[in-house]
Amino acid sequence: MNKKAPAGNPSRPNPLPGCPMAAAFTAIGGKWKLTLLYWLAHGESHFAGLRRRAAPITPKVLAEQLRELEADGLVERVVTGPVPAPVIYRLTPYGATVLPVVEGVRVWGETHLRRTGAVSAPDTAMSCATTIA
Repeated sequence: MNKKAPAGNPSRPNPLPGCPMAAAFTAIGGKWKLTLLYWLAHGESHFAGLRRRAAPITPKVLAEQLRELEADGLVERVVTGPVPAPVIYRLTPYGATVLPVVEGVRVWGETHLRRTGAVSAPDTAMSCATTIA
């Protein structure tokens, strides 16, 4: 396997060929993908901005997750100039089609937090409390 090839490319096998659920989880499954899509729904961001928001995520994992989202056509990577110019990440129109799923998961998560008595995070950079418009 080529380690430099994005894991989200079409050569990544679907574990259950023909299963829509497996196809969806292949594209948006992962510890950080839904959260990254949520943050990008609120506006484009450069890598460092996403890194600040996702404090517990390592730069390596963040880069991998963004590459997979890009390979699946959900996120666009825009180079703003010659190196070391920042790279901007934003949702593609196809990526915007998954936002109802992201919002549904966020709403369910709020309910789950209340049900389990967990405290939701204050409205900080890492918070996911704002509704996706």
